[in-house]
Amino acid sequence: QVQLVESGGGLVQTGGSLRLSCSASTHTFPYNPVGWFRQAPGKEREYVAAMSRSGATTYYTDFAKGRFIASRDNVKRMAYLQLSNLKPEDTAVYYCALAEVIGSDTHFYTEAHDYVYWGQGTQVTVSS
Repeated sequence: QVQLVESGGGLVQTGGSLRLSCSASTHTFPYNPVGWFRQAPGKEREYVAAMSRSGATTYYTDFAKGRFIASRDNVKRMAYLQLSNLKPEDTAVYYCALAEVIGSDTHFYTEAHDYVYWGQGTQVTVSS
């Protein structure tokens, strides 16, 4: 059973920063593409960032570009999302997710249905 645990969320003011962490239990982690998603109150879950299994390829949605940085440490089986210059509209529960093992070092996924393992999320709240 694959378990993912997010941490690092909290309450910050506009312009503040947070670093989210995702701990993965599976030994296949170096072969699992990673995705970061978020869900705001009353809204659907939306894509934030994605990484290939090696971390060499990273892709961000428009609102994340220039402010968020995704990374991973395959030895420690950890994924990270650095959030900077936060805005009130960034308030949401942030989730990390893993896709199934893949042979490509560069491929990644940007849609939620392509991910099969999910954490329970960590709350990020940005005040004005």
